[in-house]
Amino acid sequence: MQMNRFQRVRAKVFLTLKGIWHRLTVGARVMLVDGDKVLLIRHTYLPGWQFPGGGVDPGETIEAAARREVLEETGYRVTGDMALMGIYHNSSTVTNRDHVAFYVATQFVVDHAFKPNREIAEASWFDRRALPEKITPATSQRIDEYFDKAPRREIWGY
Repeated sequence: MQMNRFQRVRAKVFLTLKGIWHRLTVGARVMLVDGDKVLLIRHTYLPGWQFPGGGVDPGETIEAAARREVLEETGYRVTGDMALMGIYHNSSTVTNRDHVAFYVATQFVVDHAFKPNREIAEASWFDRRALPEKITPATSQRIDEYFDKAPRREIWGY
């Protein structure tokens, strides 16, 4: 059943106002896995190593945002399916209304060489048993959940 024009406009206004009122944000992060290695990035404006990812743009699906962010931040293009590992509540000090969809990708190709830029200082592969010292807690937790089958936490865990 399709909505008429009035219903579409009313729904759009309602959902827009609800979004503004609740300040709900959605992001996506992706763990690229190559055997026992994971690809991590280090931002120029945030501490610690973490997975590539970012916010979902208006009109964009969460999965499309995840693929776009990986390509933009690392130069890798995800070529196969991604497994959705979970949706986490990010209760950081910035907001209490953020959610992160976390994917794992095992099929990807180099689209272009990574070059440090204003947003991403470094992108590097790490063996899961030799992770960098300054890894974010959320990143470490997701690696444990994936590789070691640690119990899944609902909080992203900054």
